[in-house]
Amino acid sequence: MNHAPQSFQLHPGAADSPVILHVPHSSRAIPESVRDGIVLDDRALESELDHITDSHTAEIAAAAVEAAPVAPWRFVNGLSRLVIDPERFPDEREEMLAAGMGAVYTHTTHRERLRPPGADPQPLIDRYFHPYAEAMTVAVGERLAATGRAFVIDVHSYPTEPLPYELHGHGARPPICLGTDGFHTPPPLLARAERAFADFGGTGTNSPFAGTYVPLKYYGKDRRVSALMIEIRRDVYMREPGGPAGPGLTALAAAVARLIRALSD
Repeated sequence: MNHAPQSFQLHPGAADSPVILHVPHSSRAIPESVRDGIVLDDRALESELDHITDSHTAEIAAAAVEAAPVAPWRFVNGLSRLVIDPERFPDEREEMLAAGMGAVYTHTTHRERLRPPGADPQPLIDRYFHPYAEAMTVAVGERLAATGRAFVIDVHSYPTEPLPYELHGHGARPPICLGTDGFHTPPPLLARAERAFADFGGTGTNSPFAGTYVPLKYYGKDRRVSALMIEIRRDVYMREPGGPAGPGLTALAAAVARLIRALSD
């Protein structure tokens, strides 16, 4: 099935850039057909979007592209993660599924019901998840074909105070958390990111969120695909929850651009 219009978009970069900025959780948009399957009233849904959305991360990525000497490619999810979360697996058996936050969420950040018991996630997975995953796989393959390598750099944010759904919220919450993967995050990539974000009062690794996003075709198989997750604590650049961005956004975009420069050299 074809993907819904505007459900995601690949913004082209320079032909010789190996970098894909991936922005999966920045949108608040929910199609009306999907909204009908959510049990929250309008006020509760807006509150949940305030908490769950990585607000302004699309703007950070766009500004970083403008500042980068070699424009990276940019893959942006145009729909809220309350439609589907493209960074989960539909058949995963991990802890986030148990928390009601698999590929299709059944519960909110405060562990309240988002969808009714027994709701079938498959239509949303078929309509939105699989086309997204396929498009990201193609995008990574095109960077490999063009440059011989690919860097998937996720741009996320997280709240200053842990939310009830966080299963590891007791850990460190640095201004910048860098999520890594033992196979796809080589030490030089992590070191470049630490240098790029050195001005923000400290970076941490894999706390409160860990891991990276790599399409399954390449995951654990192809070391030409490197990946890093950038998790920005929201008080660094915005008013929480769900408020406007502040001056920190420009500084963050410049830091992302520094990382892009280092990966493009």
